[in-house]
Amino acid sequence: MVEKEKRESSRAADERAILIGAHLARTPETVEGPLDELARLAETAGALVVGRLMQNLARPNASTYIGKGKAIEVGELASAEDADVVLADFDLTPAQLRNLERRIDVRVVDRTELILDIFAKHARTHQSKLQVELAQAQYLLPRLRRMWTHLNREGGTGQSAAIGTRGPGEKQIEIDRRLLRRRVLELKRELKAIEGRRERMAQSREAYFTISLVGYTNAGKSTLLRCLTGAETLVADQLFATLDTKTRAWTLPSAKNVFLSDTVGFIRNLPHGLVASFHATLEEVRAADLVLLLVDASHPDALLQLEAVRQVLEEIGALKTPRVLVLNKIDAVPDRLALRLLGNGGVDPTVAISARTGEGLDRLAEEVERQITQRQTEAEFRIPAGAGKLLAFLAERGTILTREYDEGMVDLRVRLTRSDLARAGRMVDSLKS
Repeated sequence: MVEKEKRESSRAADERAILIGAHLARTPETVEGPLDELARLAETAGALVVGRLMQNLARPNASTYIGKGKAIEVGELASAEDADVVLADFDLTPAQLRNLERRIDVRVVDRTELILDIFAKHARTHQSKLQVELAQAQYLLPRLRRMWTHLNREGGTGQSAAIGTRGPGEKQIEIDRRLLRRRVLELKRELKAIEGRRERMAQSREAYFTISLVGYTNAGKSTLLRCLTGAETLVADQLFATLDTKTRAWTLPSAKNVFLSDTVGFIRNLPHGLVASFHATLEEVRAADLVLLLVDASHPDALLQLEAVRQVLEEIGALKTPRVLVLNKIDAVPDRLALRLLGNGGVDPTVAISARTGEGLDRLAEEVERQITQRQTEAEFRIPAGAGKLLAFLAERGTILTREYDEGMVDLRVRLTRSDLARAGRMVDSLKS
């Protein structure tokens, strides 16, 4: 009893959670425990895990997803552990959610709702809060009946009906559904306006080479962004610690400046509603010149996490964007030979680094420089030696191959990207006019 009192006083703010999972015949095998990732999600959401149950299924039960016998077992465990909530490592239909809650008599939260809750907890900017609210609203629409089953009609036709409610009557669920749909439209309009502003900001950076950092949640993207750019970013050992895209200038060893963006982390079975709601944020990945695909090389399921990221990239239409595979946290990999398994067979250039210790960051910068050079076109310029602005532009944005001076003129052979070449041409024309 004393131990229980100590535990409750130390974790008073935490909800006591039971984790349940189902292994289907076609589910990929994981190296770590089947509910370990769900446990980390639960901890991030502020829950105290007090029990776990798994079931092997040929196919989900149409009524409760897990078997009826397993549902009874979950209810007994929840009662024994005084659990507040049951967290499911799968998505449930509204009917399955209602049926399961009736059987176990404890609130049930499926995987999508849990992830949405974490996103709501970590949203900081106005845009990310709107994006999360939109995803939550779209998730709730088909599930409103679960929230209002205790209510009857608000309005009525009898004399006893309250003032202002007499008439044909309308269920509270119908009122809320109509309000929620209206809110969804408002959120989409507001996000579209924000997206327009972001597009204008992106256009102002078009002349620069842009790089997006993508990867599984907690792969170390924010740590890498801080190492490369000196940006003050939140670095936490939590899932989805970063929701808002941060873009910072990164000065390469050649003195070229590029824009590096940190994006929201991905996860297996990332809810489609979140992908749609975060369209404006993820659009930056699709529009980037280069993607740095970051992988936690020390994670036992790194290959599965890599595949999950590729699936999201495919969903947002970013698979064709040039990529560099970045194997992070190699300081925590006991056998470096294991890194070869993550090399993707040489399909993408691969660099092994540790953002924590700085190992390999010089090789990463060299690979990025090489990627930029591959996208450059060779051109020749004859410019007055006094055209300092144009000369500085070519030196910063291009790769100077040769430079010769001739009676107040400078002859240059330079490699530039197509956009930089067009801009340099306009600057040359302005000198002539």
